[in-house]
Amino acid sequence: MGVRVIKAMNPGGEASEPAPLQARIIQGGMGAGVSNWRLARAVTGAGGLGIVSGTALDAILVRRLQDGDRDGAMRRALARFPDQAIARRILDRYFVAGGRPEGSPYRGKPMVGVAPDRSLVELLIAGNYVEVLLAKEGREGPVGINYLEKIQTPLLPSLFGAMLAGVDVVTMGAGIPIKIAGVLDRLAESLPVEYELSLSGRGDGAPVLSRFDPNEFPTLAGRALERPRFLPIVSSVLLASLLVKKSNGRIDGLIVEYNIAGGHNAPPRGRMQIDERGEPVYGPRDEIDLGAIRNLGLPFWLAGAYGSPEALGRALDAGATGVQVGTLFAFSRESGLRDDLKRDALRDCLRESLRVRSDPLASPSGFPFKVLEKAGTNSEAEIYTERERICDLGYLREAHRREDGRLVWRCPGEPLEDWLRKEGAAEAIEGRKCLCNALMANVGLQQTRPDGREELPLLTCGSDMEGLRRFATGRKEGYGAVEVMSYLLSDEIASTLS
Repeated sequence: MGVRVIKAMNPGGEASEPAPLQARIIQGGMGAGVSNWRLARAVTGAGGLGIVSGTALDAILVRRLQDGDRDGAMRRALARFPDQAIARRILDRYFVAGGRPEGSPYRGKPMVGVAPDRSLVELLIAGNYVEVLLAKEGREGPVGINYLEKIQTPLLPSLFGAMLAGVDVVTMGAGIPIKIAGVLDRLAESLPVEYELSLSGRGDGAPVLSRFDPNEFPTLAGRALERPRFLPIVSSVLLASLLVKKSNGRIDGLIVEYNIAGGHNAPPRGRMQIDERGEPVYGPRDEIDLGAIRNLGLPFWLAGAYGSPEALGRALDAGATGVQVGTLFAFSRESGLRDDLKRDALRDCLRESLRVRSDPLASPSGFPFKVLEKAGTNSEAEIYTERERICDLGYLREAHRREDGRLVWRCPGEPLEDWLRKEGAAEAIEGRKCLCNALMANVGLQQTRPDGREELPLLTCGSDMEGLRRFATGRKEGYGAVEVMSYLLSDEIASTLS
């Protein structure tokens, strides 16, 4: 597949808006490498909107290459990248024929900051291109990509790489993506873009901007790319209204997510209160008025415990176009989760011993994070405290301006002495975990440390176990994404045949 260069035009010669997205089922963008190209391709092939996770795709690409690219998919996609000089540089640096020796660490890559070097920008563009291209390979339906607004520094070149591959939809949560629609508009015309980064600390300096100019890559720029639809993920009418009124470009719909969904959740409104299990308490102010959402006049999808045909029916009755489903797809055969983790989770679900807790501290991002409690993983405090604190991926680092005016990058998951040197409070790191390394371990790309230890996983999962229990029953070999699609759409399919 080449670069898509033609935008739909109306009779007056102006670019026309795309037809509304009709997908009843959106597959959630779950975690680095979990919502991979295989899963997205399967869901799209079954009539849904398949989503790839846009998190850490540069690191995922280089680690897959160092593991020998066993199925050849990375090299197949790179062979179609519009700039073969970039593709060759990536392969020369990271590809290991036959895979790295057992027990050896992955070769590192630079961490993203406000001004990444060219080699890292090339990796970001190529990593996003590869994942979207493979998801769209042989499929006619739409494919989307999901980003976290909180992970800002890689965002601009990542979006450009996804658009080079013809991504159809961008979804985004974990923040207020009020400027993303305008970024998409400009990237579609190969225009320079910038994004103001969140900044803590001394507030009397100039804003810190991430910048990206496609024209610095002449073999990739200079062409009109199709502008993807933009679906921000919201958890309140207030945020939805703000985005609709203040966004600097077109919003094509909303994903309305309840706090029982997996992954990162919006914090409760008002003062944070913690219950006896250590979980944040959500109250009446956190309820979502779907009537007010309908009145915004945009298509919307409901997420969080909507993984059943009955829940889909309730969503449609409420005026939604459909639902977003995560957990059922996360444990399907096509997802990127390690097979042993899938098997254990399905077994525990059948035994009704699967426990999920909303941890207000685990994520360095500051957002509550759903943690699946599993022995031998970083969900156990005593195991995590044995881990040497290290920050070598850095996707959740924040920009901080010190009292002396210097800009530093810091993360509450990094070593204590580094955090304190960057004006962090000692109490602010309590309970914080290194999600970056744990999420890579979830998909079998765990780093090996000098002492031979491997990074351990930290799983996430939605709170609703009923659908997962249904699929765990009688399926020793697991289940596929197409089976999930057939199940979710069963009532709707039946109604069309009656």
